[in-house]
Amino acid sequence: MTVLIIGGSGFLGAELIRQATAAGYPTAATYATKPGDATQTVWYPLDLRDPERLDAVMAEVSPHLVINASSRKADWAVTAEGPLRLAKATAKYGSRLIHVSSDAVFSGARVHYDETCLPDPVTPYGAAKAAAETGILAVHPEAVVARTSLIVGDGRSVHEHAVHELAAGSRDGVLFTDDIRCPVHVADLAAALLELAVSDAAGIHHLAGADAVSRHELGTLIARRDGLDVSRLPEGLRARSTLPGALDVRLDSRATQRKLTTTLRGARQFCTATRVIA
Repeated sequence: MTVLIIGGSGFLGAELIRQATAAGYPTAATYATKPGDATQTVWYPLDLRDPERLDAVMAEVSPHLVINASSRKADWAVTAEGPLRLAKATAKYGSRLIHVSSDAVFSGARVHYDETCLPDPVTPYGAAKAAAETGILAVHPEAVVARTSLIVGDGRSVHEHAVHELAAGSRDGVLFTDDIRCPVHVADLAAALLELAVSDAAGIHHLAGADAVSRHELGTLIARRDGLDVSRLPEGLRARSTLPGALDVRLDSRATQRKLTTTLRGARQFCTATRVIA
């Protein structure tokens, strides 16, 4: 099974490449600005806004499976229209498509969200992600749209870098105590995505960790794991800030978890494990 990772130079993309190649799958990956560090894959420059380039990459790689782990914040042309273009291309070439979406498609009004809940985004990024979901499933109904939350993993994520910088006093800002999400470990997420890929799953699936924690609690867990001074982590309320977006969004992943052998660990579990130094 030939696997094509869209956005392979990113944090999740790199882990998908590692696991796919470890499983023995011939793997190719795309990048927007520069290729990643993985030498066991073939790299292709790709801008999802360019349909001719996308078609050329699909024709050359001829992938059985495409996993879209790319995003560019609220850039509508990339985050909303790009995945739709990709869905059309994968349908044309008969490839299976797994698209990674986000809990940003929800407003937080109902707090708990399972796969049956309809998107109600309150930010441009969330709106772009929600539009991508709708478009993908309209043109490629056999595709999987996998919503996830904050992605953490062994010191390499933006969240972990932020905690270290805040503890060191080299970064301004606070960790919110009222901003609740269900963080997932990058290794668990990648394994679950690949597991869904080889199943007959289709439609919306949730792949988030088992624990709902605030940004501050997540920061505390990371700091304790890494031997940092927890008392140096500043805290605050997002509700008192000017930042847009939902406060409390908890993805209910139980229905998807029942289909998987991969366990989607909670942050309180994976942050107590010894950090792996790459």
